[in-house]
Amino acid sequence: MKRLIVIALLSSLSMWVNAQVQLKGNVKNNQEAIGWANVILLNTDGKPATGDLTKEDGSFQLKIKTGIYKLKISFVGYETLEKQLVIEKDTDLGTLQLKAQGNNLNEVVVVAKKKMIEYKADRLIFNVEQSVMASGGNAINAIGSAPGVLLQNDNISLLGKGSARVMINGRMLELTGQELINYLSSIAASDIKSIEVINNPPAKYEASGDGGLINIVLKKGAINAWKNSTNLAYDQSRYGFLSLNNSFFYNKDRLKFSFNAGGKVGNIKSREDLDTFYPNGVWKLKSEGKGKQDNVTTGMALDYDLSRKTTIGVQYLGSFNNPDRADHTSIEMNDVNHRLQSVLVTNAANDLNNKSNTYNAHLVSTLDTLNRKISVDLDYFSYGAKIDNNFVSNTFLPSGEFLNTNQSARNISNQNINNFGLKIDMEHPFKFFNLSYGVRFSFVNSKADVKYYNTIGGTPAFDPNRSNEFDYKERNQAFYLNGVKQLGTKLSLQLGLRLENTQTEGYSFTINQKNTNTYLKLFPTVYLSYQKNENHNFAFSYGRRINRPSFANLNPFRSYLNSTSYSEGNPFLQPSFNDNFEFTHVYKGNLRTNIFFNVTTDGFGVIFTSDANTNTQVISRQNYFREYYYGIGETYNINVGNWWQSQNMVYLLGSKTNFTNAINATPKNGIQLYLSTNHTFAIGKTTKLQADFFFTSKVKRGLYEVGNMYGLNVGLRQDLIKNKMQVSILANDIFNTAYLKNYTSVVNGIKQVYSENNSSRFFRLSLAYNFGNTKINVKNRGFGNEEERKRTN
Repeated sequence: MKRLIVIALLSSLSMWVNAQVQLKGNVKNNQEAIGWANVILLNTDGKPATGDLTKEDGSFQLKIKTGIYKLKISFVGYETLEKQLVIEKDTDLGTLQLKAQGNNLNEVVVVAKKKMIEYKADRLIFNVEQSVMASGGNAINAIGSAPGVLLQNDNISLLGKGSARVMINGRMLELTGQELINYLSSIAASDIKSIEVINNPPAKYEASGDGGLINIVLKKGAINAWKNSTNLAYDQSRYGFLSLNNSFFYNKDRLKFSFNAGGKVGNIKSREDLDTFYPNGVWKLKSEGKGKQDNVTTGMALDYDLSRKTTIGVQYLGSFNNPDRADHTSIEMNDVNHRLQSVLVTNAANDLNNKSNTYNAHLVSTLDTLNRKISVDLDYFSYGAKIDNNFVSNTFLPSGEFLNTNQSARNISNQNINNFGLKIDMEHPFKFFNLSYGVRFSFVNSKADVKYYNTIGGTPAFDPNRSNEFDYKERNQAFYLNGVKQLGTKLSLQLGLRLENTQTEGYSFTINQKNTNTYLKLFPTVYLSYQKNENHNFAFSYGRRINRPSFANLNPFRSYLNSTSYSEGNPFLQPSFNDNFEFTHVYKGNLRTNIFFNVTTDGFGVIFTSDANTNTQVISRQNYFREYYYGIGETYNINVGNWWQSQNMVYLLGSKTNFTNAINATPKNGIQLYLSTNHTFAIGKTTKLQADFFFTSKVKRGLYEVGNMYGLNVGLRQDLIKNKMQVSILANDIFNTAYLKNYTSVVNGIKQVYSENNSSRFFRLSLAYNFGNTKINVKNRGFGNEEERKRTN
C-alpha cells in the first residue's frame, strides 16, 4: 500500500504539464523610472511564485506558468501596488505607476480595515489587531479568541481535533503543557499580527500532534525604523496577579533585531472535586490550591542580510518559572447511607523551579531569479524542572477529633530534557509545478530522578521502593516531498508525502527495565481547491498525523499522590495515528461550511481505575481505543458598515469509539452541539466594544461523559494619543460557568465524577503603549528595500 502511495504521488508530479509564458512591464513614478523596485508574483495561496528587482530603467521581465496571480510591486517611500492577474499568454503590463507616500513617516494612516477572519486554501487567519478580546492580554488570550480554538486545563486544541502544536513565525515551539502556557503568556497580544489555524498541516511540517498547528505571526517593524511596545495588565479573580511585557524592534539597512521580556507576579486559585462511588460508600474529594504566578520570560531575534538573496540569523527563547503552590485536600469517606465515617486531610507545599532555553540559528538563501530557495535551521532545546513536595495526610473522625497521621513524606524530583535538531528545506519551482522538499533530524535525551523520603517519624528516611530514576532517548529522521500545481485558472492541487523513522529507548534504573521501539511511517497529505467564481470556493484536504506519548507517560514508575492513590506510566505505550479528512465551502468570503471525518487508531489516554476491595485509585496510561470522530459546522461573518463585525459558529459533533483493550468499561458515544457568537462594535473612531458567548452541550465520548459548558465575555478598548496607547477592560466568564464539570467515567463498575476550575472568571485591566521613530539614516537606499521585499513573502 505504501509503495502504491509513493508511485501515485510521483506519477502525479511527473504528469503536471503547463505552458510557461513571459510577463513584463515598467515601473515609474510619474515620468521617472524606479530602479531596484521589488516585483513579486503570488500564487492563489499567497505564496511567492517568482520575483525580481526592476532594472535601472524600471523594467522587469518574469517567466511564469499560466494561471491566476497577485502582482505586488513595492519600494521604500512609495505605496505598494497590488494587482490581480489572469495570465494565459505572453503579457505586457505597460507602465505601472507607484504613488509616493506622505513625507511624515511617523504618521501611518490606515485606509483599509482588515477583516477579523480570513480564509486561505489550507488555513484560517485570525487578525488579532481587530479583536478587542485579544488585544489587551497576551498570546494565550489571543489564541483563545481565535475561531475553533479551545483552551482547557493548560491544553490547546482545535474544535473537532486533538491537541495542537504551536509555532512562532513558522518555527515550531518544543514546549508543551504549562511551560508552553507560561511562554505564550509572556507575548503581548499587541505584538501579534495574526494567528493561523491549520487543521491539516502540509508535509513540510512535523507529523507529530493529532490536532493540527497554530502559527503565531508577530508584527514586523518598518524598514529603517525602531519601535517599542509596553503592555501592563492586572487580572483579578479570587487572587490577583500583575503582568508586564515589553517588546523592542530595530531595523536598519541589513540588520533586523528584536528583543522581548516579560514577567508575572501574583497568585491564582484552583479547585478540584472528585466523587468516587464505591459499593460500600461514597468518597468526596475537595481540593483547593493557591498557585504562585512568578515567572520571567525573554526572547531575542537577530537577522542580517549578507546580500540581496541571503539572510542569516539567530533566535533565543528563555523561560524561568517558580510556580510554587500550596494545596489543601480533604476526602470525606461516607458509608452507603451517606453517613460520614472519617475525613482524610492532606496539606501539601510544593516548591517548584523550572527553566527552558531554546536556541536557533538559521540561513535563508534565494538561489536564482526563479525563486529557488534553501533554508537551514539548527535548533537546541533544554528543559530543567525541580519539584520539592512536602505533604502530610491526617485522618479525623466526624467530630473533628484527630485519629492518626496516615502519611507524611517529602518527594524531590528532577527532570532534564535536551533536544538537538537540524532541518533543511528547499523550494524548487519547476516549469510545470512548484516542488518543495527537505529533511529533518532530531535527537532527544530525557533524564528523570525521583527521591521519596518518609517523614512520618520526624526524621526523613529514604525509601528506595518509592524512588526512581528513568532515562529516555528518542531519535527521529524525516524526509518530505511536496508539490503544488495550478490546473487551469480555477483548480489547484497540492500533494505531499512525509517519511519518518523513529527509534526510542527507555530504561528504569529502579526496576531494572529497558524498553525499545522502532517504527517507520508514511504521512501523506492532499489538498484540492476549486475557485468556481468570486462567490464560491471549494476545498478538500486529507492528512495523516502521529501523536507520541510524553516522556512522563512512558516512565513505568509509580508516583504516590497520597495514601490512597498513585499514578504510573507505561513503557509499552505506542503512538496513536490520525487520518483526517476535511471538506470546506466558502460563500462570498462570509459563510463557511466545514465537514470533517477523523479516524484515530491505537488511541491512548489516562484511565482512572478504582479497587472496590482496597479503595485504592490508580491513574494509568494505555492504548485502548479506536475512534471515529465526525462533524459539520457553519461559520457566518457579518459586517455592517464600519461599526459592527460579527462572527457566528455552530457545529454538530459526533463520535463512535471501540475499545481495543480490556479495561472493564463500556464506550460512550453521542452527539455534541457547539455554538459561539462574537460581536465587535465600533463606538466612534477610537472605541470598540466586544461581547463573546459560547455554549457546548453535554457530550459522551470514549471513556468519559462531560457536562455542558458556557461562558460570556465582555470587553472594551479605548485608543488614545493617536492610537499609540490602548486602554482595555475585560470581564471574562461573567457567570463563572466556563470550566470543566461533571467529567464522568465508570471503570470496574465504580463511577467517578470530576470537576475543575482554575479561576475562569476574572476581570482584567490593561494598558498598552507603543512608541518609536523612523529617523534612522540609511547608508544605502538601494539596499534599503530588502527588508520590505522580505515582508511580502
